[in-house]
Amino acid sequence: MEWSDDAIVLAVRRHGDASLVLELMTRAHGRHLGLVRGGRSRALAAVLQPGNGVVALWRARLDQHLGQYTIEPRQLRAARVIGAAVPLFTLQVLTAHMHLLPEREPHAALFGGLEAALDVLAADVPPGTDELCAFLVRFELALLDELGFGLDLERCARTGSREDLAYVSPRSGRAVSREGAVGYEDRLLPLPSFLRGDTRSNRGPAEITDGLRLTAHFLTRDLYAPRQLSLPTARDELLARLTRERSEAA
Repeated sequence: MEWSDDAIVLAVRRHGDASLVLELMTRAHGRHLGLVRGGRSRALAAVLQPGNGVVALWRARLDQHLGQYTIEPRQLRAARVIGAAVPLFTLQVLTAHMHLLPEREPHAALFGGLEAALDVLAADVPPGTDELCAFLVRFELALLDELGFGLDLERCARTGSREDLAYVSPRSGRAVSREGAVGYEDRLLPLPSFLRGDTRSNRGPAEITDGLRLTAHFLTRDLYAPRQLSLPTARDELLARLTRERSEAA
């Protein structure tokens, strides 16, 4: 068995004295593990960092075997990302989310979204905290949708209206308008206007915080808790930074 594919490094773990087990998100083969002999060498250390883009050649006698990787660098982003706290926290959250995917199940759309997100993180002038977190919220919505837990933010669950959507039901994941929410506001999650396509909205720390709390609810309920996992601690760091920025802007 053999294939070659574009991939993104998610994680590594030691295997013996000189080798590594490498976890990749690949374009056509999904989240995939393999052995890298000599992976702890100085030559490969800078390449096998989370967030880096590589070309992976995988070989195994049988498809169900762990197999071995031969790795070539494609796009080395990690050095740029790890130098700044917010991009680094965002990278850690993104790679943690990828661990939720079933192994060897293709998710080409998520690969494309992850690659786009990492390119943003590694830009010469990275976006501010609010913009990066807004990007993360949209990625988390795409992840939920890809794994069968997508939210319906197009119309009100109670009135059917597409106008003035302001909340999300924490039970159904469906949007609710202000009219439909009357008397139930305290039981609903705020729907940030930047997720409704409102280009006139002020996408500041308060809006982004609402977005992160919205996706946190459904990520925890539908993906993390069933696996007896908690959301990544790096996500808490991002939320704390947003809270501080919100206080400073007040």
